[in-house]
Amino acid sequence: MEYQYPIDYHWTTDEIVDVIKFYEAIEKAYEKGLDRDELMTIYRRFKEIVPSKAEEKTLCGELEEISGYSSYKVIKKAKDASSGDRIMMK
Repeated sequence: MEYQYPIDYHWTTDEIVDVIKFYEAIEKAYEKGLDRDELMTIYRRFKEIVPSKAEEKTLCGELEEISGYSSYKVIKKAKDASSGDRIMMK
């Protein structure tokens, strides 16, 4: 896909890389499926960088707007799943 991920230019390079990993994990959940535990590890790191619910909602809303992928639905499914499950969105 050809679009730019929503990022905050106040983040460090490492933080930007980790946030992009989160966005890529959301895409992967829709396109191929992803291990639940791997996804939750990536999400926990994302929450260290973006602890505010409001900022998370803004960033994830922007991602959904440009890509069509809902991180909210992916994370909700992952939280409801068991360890070892595969998260695959339809």
